[in-house]
Amino acid sequence: METYVQAGLEALGDPTRFAIFQRLVRQPLPVSRLAAGLPVSRPAVSQHLKILKNAKLVTGRKAGTKRIYEVNAEGISMLRDHFDRLWEHTLAAFKIAVEQEQKIHEEKVHARGNGRKRKRGKKNHKG
Repeated sequence: METYVQAGLEALGDPTRFAIFQRLVRQPLPVSRLAAGLPVSRPAVSQHLKILKNAKLVTGRKAGTKRIYEVNAEGISMLRDHFDRLWEHTLAAFKIAVEQEQKIHEEKVHARGNGRKRKRGKKNHKG
Protein backbone atom coordinates (compact mmCIF):
# COMPACT_ATOMS: atom_id res chain seq x y z
CA MET A 1 0.00 0.00 0.00
CA GLU A 2 1.31 3.44 -0.85
CA THR A 3 2.66 5.46 2.06
CA TYR A 4 0.19 8.33 1.65
CA VAL A 5 -2.74 5.94 1.58
CA GLN A 6 -1.53 4.15 4.70
CA ALA A 7 -0.95 7.49 6.47
CA GLY A 8 -4.42 8.68 5.50
CA LEU A 9 -6.13 5.53 6.69
CA GLU A 10 -4.19 5.51 9.94
CA ALA A 11 -5.00 9.19 10.51
CA LEU A 12 -8.71 8.58 9.99
CA GLY A 13 -8.60 5.48 12.20
CA ASP A 14 -8.58 7.63 15.32
CA PRO A 15 -12.15 8.57 16.36
CA THR A 16 -11.23 12.14 17.33
CA ARG A 17 -9.36 12.77 14.09
CA PHE A 18 -12.22 11.25 12.12
CA ALA A 19 -14.66 13.58 13.91
CA ILE A 20 -12.42 16.57 13.11
CA PHE A 21 -12.18 15.48 9.49
CA GLN A 22 -15.96 15.03 9.24
CA ARG A 23 -16.54 18.56 10.58
CA LEU A 24 -14.06 19.94 8.05
CA VAL A 25 -15.82 18.11 5.23
CA ARG A 26 -18.89 20.22 6.02
CA GLN A 27 -16.99 23.52 6.23
CA PRO A 28 -13.56 25.05 6.86
CA LEU A 29 -13.04 25.92 10.55
CA PRO A 30 -10.44 27.40 12.89
CA VAL A 31 -9.02 25.31 15.74
CA SER A 32 -11.13 27.17 18.32
CA ARG A 33 -14.40 26.20 16.58
CA LEU A 34 -13.23 22.62 16.08
CA ALA A 35 -12.26 22.28 19.75
CA ALA A 36 -15.56 23.77 20.91
CA GLY A 37 -17.46 20.77 19.61
CA LEU A 38 -15.08 18.08 20.82
CA PRO A 39 -14.24 16.54 24.21
CA VAL A 40 -10.53 17.43 23.80
CA SER A 41 -8.48 20.58 24.37
CA ARG A 42 -7.43 23.05 21.68
CA PRO A 43 -3.80 21.84 21.87
CA ALA A 44 -5.02 18.27 21.36
CA VAL A 45 -7.07 19.36 18.34
CA SER A 46 -3.95 21.06 16.97
CA GLN A 47 -2.00 17.82 17.35
CA HIS A 48 -4.73 15.89 15.54
CA LEU A 49 -4.74 18.50 12.77
CA LYS A 50 -0.98 18.12 12.41
CA ILE A 51 -1.41 14.39 11.82
CA LEU A 52 -4.21 15.02 9.33
CA LYS A 53 -2.01 17.58 7.55
CA ASN A 54 0.93 15.15 7.40
CA ALA A 55 -1.42 12.61 5.86
CA LYS A 56 -2.42 15.25 3.29
CA LEU A 57 -6.07 15.10 4.32
CA VAL A 58 -6.39 18.71 5.51
CA THR A 59 -4.67 22.01 4.82
CA GLY A 60 -4.40 25.17 6.87
CA ARG A 61 -4.30 28.79 5.76
CA LYS A 62 -3.87 32.06 7.58
CA ALA A 63 -6.92 34.30 7.87
CA GLY A 64 -6.02 37.32 9.98
CA THR A 65 -5.02 36.08 13.42
CA LYS A 66 -6.59 32.64 12.89
CA ARG A 67 -5.61 29.59 10.96
CA ILE A 68 -8.48 28.05 9.00
CA TYR A 69 -8.38 24.34 8.29
CA GLU A 70 -10.14 22.63 5.41
CA VAL A 71 -10.20 19.31 3.60
CA ASN A 72 -7.37 18.83 1.11
CA ALA A 73 -8.95 17.77 -2.18
CA GLU A 74 -5.63 16.37 -3.45
CA GLY A 75 -5.24 14.06 -0.45
CA ILE A 76 -8.84 12.91 -0.69
CA SER A 77 -8.32 12.23 -4.38
CA MET A 78 -5.35 9.98 -3.58
CA LEU A 79 -7.44 7.96 -1.12
CA ARG A 80 -10.32 7.78 -3.56
CA ASP A 81 -8.01 6.55 -6.34
CA HIS A 82 -6.78 3.83 -4.00
CA PHE A 83 -10.32 2.68 -3.19
CA ASP A 84 -11.35 2.88 -6.85
CA ARG A 85 -8.47 0.55 -7.78
CA LEU A 86 -9.32 -1.73 -4.87
CA TRP A 87 -12.98 -1.83 -5.91
CA GLU A 88 -12.11 -2.52 -9.57
CA HIS A 89 -9.82 -5.38 -8.52
CA THR A 90 -12.47 -6.80 -6.20
CA LEU A 91 -15.18 -6.65 -8.87
CA ALA A 92 -12.88 -8.28 -11.45
CA ALA A 93 -12.07 -11.09 -9.00
CA PHE A 94 -15.77 -11.53 -8.21
CA LYS A 95 -16.60 -11.71 -11.93
CA ILE A 96 -13.98 -14.43 -12.47
CA ALA A 97 -15.30 -16.41 -9.49
CA VAL A 98 -18.89 -16.20 -10.76
CA GLU A 99 -17.85 -17.23 -14.26
CA GLN A 100 -15.91 -20.22 -12.90
CA GLU A 101 -18.84 -21.26 -10.74
CA GLN A 102 -21.19 -20.92 -13.70
CA LYS A 103 -18.88 -23.04 -15.87
CA ILE A 104 -18.72 -25.77 -13.20
CA HIS A 105 -22.52 -25.71 -12.89
CA GLU A 106 -22.97 -25.96 -16.67
CA GLU A 107 -20.52 -28.88 -16.85
CA LYS A 108 -22.44 -30.72 -14.13
CA VAL A 109 -25.74 -30.11 -15.90
CA HIS A 110 -24.24 -31.23 -19.20
CA ALA A 111 -22.76 -34.38 -17.58
CA ARG A 112 -26.12 -35.27 -16.01
CA GLY A 113 -27.86 -34.72 -19.33
CA ASN A 114 -25.42 -37.01 -21.15
CA GLY A 115 -25.86 -39.70 -18.51
CA ARG A 116 -29.64 -39.69 -18.94
CA LYS A 117 -29.39 -39.91 -22.71
CA ARG A 118 -27.17 -42.98 -22.52
CA LYS A 119 -29.55 -44.72 -20.12
CA ARG A 120 -32.51 -43.98 -22.38
CA GLY A 121 -30.54 -45.20 -25.35
CA LYS A 122 -29.88 -48.53 -23.67
CA LYS A 123 -33.57 -48.98 -22.86
CA ASN A 124 -34.55 -48.27 -26.44
CA HIS A 125 -32.19 -51.00 -27.71
CA LYS A 126 -33.87 -53.61 -25.53
CA GLY A 127 -37.35 -52.69 -26.64
